[in-house]
Amino acid sequence: MIIFVSINVSIQPKRYILSGKPKTMSLLSKNELRALIDCEIPLVENMIDPEIQLQPNSVELTLKSIETFVNSGAVDFDNSERETPSTEPVEFDDKGWVHLAPGVYKISFNEIVNIPLDHAAIARPRSSLLRCGANIGTAVWDSGYRGRSESMLVVYNPHGFRLKKNARVMQLLLFDLYSELTEGYCGKYQHENL
Repeated sequence: MIIFVSINVSIQPKRYILSGKPKTMSLLSKNELRALIDCEIPLVENMIDPEIQLQPNSVELTLKSIETFVNSGAVDFDNSERETPSTEPVEFDDKGWVHLAPGVYKISFNEIVNIPLDHAAIARPRSSLLRCGANIGTAVWDSGYRGRSESMLVVYNPHGFRLKKNARVMQLLLFDLYSELTEGYCGKYQHENL
């Protein structure tokens, strides 16, 4: 005998009380993202086409360059012995395409990102990359970060992956924080690639 049980679960956002007002952490929508892009210090600069890149819940970042790793890197606890590996550029053909063999690559984006002190971001690959057997690895985009970021592209497809310069490859998701920070990101990658 099989018994089916229906469970009605309502997930409510966690609410916090700060300064006497309830605050809910939330993912920003297209309207809120557009307002931040139109600010004096825009959330994202150098967009190729904001109307296309602005999605219902994200801003899409586009491919500027691809590099291959030529040696190893190192990471320690306090960054005193941190080393980032050397890279060599991958050249696009005369039509702007490149065929990538399976492997790991470093990519950079056309856009410059400015994360406000009362926000943080994460990024995810566009689903089209995943459907082609490729993925992008990123870290948290901390409050106060400014730069033209880099990420890791992994091609899993055994037949490789074709990618065109300026392709929309990643979606940046911005979250409203419970409170604004007084000091944001101030690490090694602040103002990178500017």
